[in-house]
Amino acid sequence: MPLPATNLGRIRTLVRQLTKSPSEQLLATQDIDDWVNTFILYDFPEHLRLFALRQVFKFYTSPNIDTYSTVNAPNADPLFNFQNLYISVHDPIYVAGFKTLYTQSREQFYNIYPFINSLQLITTGDGITVAFGGVIPGGGVPFLQNNVLFSSVDVNNNGITMIDTPISSAIGNLSVPNMPPTSTTVQDPINHVNYLTGAFVVTFPIAPAAGENINVQIVPYVAQRPQAMLFFDEQFVLRPVPDQSYQVSMEVYARPTALLAAGTSPQLEQWWQYIAYGAAKKVLEARLDIDSVALILPEYKKQELLVLRSTVVQNTNERTATIYTEQSEAFGGPWGWWQNN
Repeated sequence: MPLPATNLGRIRTLVRQLTKSPSEQLLATQDIDDWVNTFILYDFPEHLRLFALRQVFKFYTSPNIDTYSTVNAPNADPLFNFQNLYISVHDPIYVAGFKTLYTQSREQFYNIYPFINSLQLITTGDGITVAFGGVIPGGGVPFLQNNVLFSSVDVNNNGITMIDTPISSAIGNLSVPNMPPTSTTVQDPINHVNYLTGAFVVTFPIAPAAGENINVQIVPYVAQRPQAMLFFDEQFVLRPVPDQSYQVSMEVYARPTALLAAGTSPQLEQWWQYIAYGAAKKVLEARLDIDSVALILPEYKKQELLVLRSTVVQNTNERTATIYTEQSEAFGGPWGWWQNN
């Protein structure tokens, strides 16, 4: 439900009063709205992490895909625009209802689930042939996307490398590093690899030298229900790699919705005074009116404390976690065992 015009009008009026800008010529209404939304979207959530803005977020895995980007997600995906809609991710994390390890440390994550390449010899070069095909030997399938590397050496002792770019859960196109693949939507007929079967076709830009090994490096895995999740570089990485679709559930802090957008959060109605003072403060700072900023700062801080009050009260109901917390709760409280026996 959009914010009622009465509250929006109050915010605009209070901003004008605090900035001594009673007319449209001194401060345009559109400028007020821009400052208000700037405060709501960027200042408010960094100053205060409110209980009312903590939500449950869910997304769904796909078979044989371990990495889920919050940057390049398609419009219909729950992860679309994630980095702008949500501020931070928090425990607990559940996959298919099972509590899952959550970390933001690559070191911790890959210490538990080592990231080790398997090197396989395909064939040797003859100094003429550039195209090779077949099935990756060794039976190391399936293997991870974005981690396939075909390599050899040319007659001048320069390395030749081809890497994969996934286009589906099963197929990746191959291209020279730092060069875009010929297609990101359909299978390249001369440069591709199948992550599930190991079948490949690779055409090097120059022929491998006679007698030089042509190798491929892959990272094999065994798919099953994920038991750990890494959040790093705006990506969720799951281990083990999912063998089917699973629901991933986590807690996030949501960014407040822009004031004038349809469907504005109703919580903004009770915070209108704090929003008005915050927007006015930004207007005065932009004018370099430091004296006026100092005058409104005590009331701004007071409003900030009032907004934070409900979160403080809510958190006082949260019991401090100890090694006995879950045990006592499982029996109906600290005296539950005696009552039940």
